[in-house]
Amino acid sequence: MWRVADYHYDLPPAQIAQAPTDRRDASRLLHLAGDAVADRTFTDILDLLPPDAVLVVNDTRVIPARLAARKPSGGAVEILLLEPVDPAAPDGAWTALARASKPIRPGLVLSIPAASATARVLATGDGTISIEMDRPPLAVAEAAGEVPLPPYIARPPDPADRERYQTVYAARPGAVAAPTAGLHFTPALLSALEARGVTRAGVTLHVGLGTFAPVRVDSLRDHRMHRERFSIPETTAALVASGRPVVAVGTTVVRALEAAARGPHQVASGSGSTDLFITPGFRFQVVDHLITNFHLPGSTLLVLVCAFAGHARVLRAYRHAVAAGYRFFSYGDAMLASRA
Repeated sequence: MWRVADYHYDLPPAQIAQAPTDRRDASRLLHLAGDAVADRTFTDILDLLPPDAVLVVNDTRVIPARLAARKPSGGAVEILLLEPVDPAAPDGAWTALARASKPIRPGLVLSIPAASATARVLATGDGTISIEMDRPPLAVAEAAGEVPLPPYIARPPDPADRERYQTVYAARPGAVAAPTAGLHFTPALLSALEARGVTRAGVTLHVGLGTFAPVRVDSLRDHRMHRERFSIPETTAALVASGRPVVAVGTTVVRALEAAARGPHQVASGSGSTDLFITPGFRFQVVDHLITNFHLPGSTLLVLVCAFAGHARVLRAYRHAVAAGYRFFSYGDAMLASRA
């Protein structure tokens, strides 16, 4: 199953969610148990997770990374901040994507009027640019940026997106896309899980190009993932090592834990970066169960889910979800699956 075409399915555009549900936990939940699928609601997670599970979440926080800039000539440039060039220096140079009518050249100084700031282009290459601002980039983003909604959400950002395109436990700024599986949790639901014996643990993986870059080749063997930064606290590593069932909330958690795996239910704590591309035949060592949203056809995220729960089984579940009217992608519904 190495052809990208093997990870396609038909999805009516009307099922691409354009806005969140009224309540986070009101989403539907497709439970994939072996070869059987069951239609549930997300609050049923209380009954479906093992009572002694370790629920691992990604506590990254989405930054309003989309900035409107201008060339000295007045031409419009859209900047999408990605990550600091040096993770230890977030006030320094950043890697970004830029969209303009003409190529961006090194040395160009862009103005960001809404933040009374400027950004100087240091270098270009590999589809990205590096820029240096005259103010701290995160402060500029908070003052003038928009939430970087995915392109399949075909509407302007709404002020409510700043809160709804963010998990309730988001704590560490740095992501340019939400770890969407976590959007369904509420404080009340997390408290109810804790009361039943589920322990929550955190990792941080700042979602960037490695997660959302499209696959532009025909064979998965030819796709190269961009690196993404992650960190795993000692407390999380200890909980994983306890031998209790590990439930990953989202594919980013899976990538962080499996990239740091040092054996069955063993992960190294600390910070690092990963370009891990989980493909058919991958040997999972840490994650036992996965909560995830429905992903784009042919995406690295769908490939990961198929590697985890079984290619035929997952695509059969996706066809069921389409027929049953589930909502897809970032603001859509969720699925719970166990390791194949």
